[in-house]
Amino acid sequence: MAGERARPTGRRPGDSGTRDAIRDAALRLFAEHGYDGASVRAIAAAADVDPALVRHFYGDKESLFATVVADQTGIAPVLAQAAAADGATAGREFADAYLGLWERPLVRPILLALVRSATTSPRAAHMLREMLGARVREASGGDPERARRLTLAGASLLGIAVARHVVGVGPIADLAYDDLVDQVAPAVQQYLTGD
Repeated sequence: MAGERARPTGRRPGDSGTRDAIRDAALRLFAEHGYDGASVRAIAAAADVDPALVRHFYGDKESLFATVVADQTGIAPVLAQAAAADGATAGREFADAYLGLWERPLVRPILLALVRSATTSPRAAHMLREMLGARVREASGGDPERARRLTLAGASLLGIAVARHVVGVGPIADLAYDDLVDQVAPAVQQYLTGD
């Protein structure tokens, strides 16, 4: 059609930011639409590249998701450090570490992409389970009781984060961050230590 811009093909000329453009577009679309709602073609269009370049840089959609979403959260090291905290302060440190990730503007879209994808796509849910399962096993040192406690604490905090950042439940969304952590820390402490 006359006047319609053709989609670029091949690599961008010069030192391009193609890989970064694809990553940024994928993250945005996964956060907005979840794993199933973000197609490789839509990601390529949002990045203004040919779909073949998405496959060139990242392989299939599953690898793209794992690279730009699951591997970028920073959850594992933050929570591993908090899980190793002194028993008396573990609840507050764990709650602050996890909920604090959701407060970071650069991390929140990644977490939103994980949540939206895991709740709409069995494949994304499987990938997230595998990733989190490995992290929990690592943090628990293989102790099944410790793994159960970490999982309960994480699930509780995930529910709070979803209520605050996805659903926007007023009393939780409107609460000052430090007050929120103070209020949930005792329950997280109970999950982690039984105290």
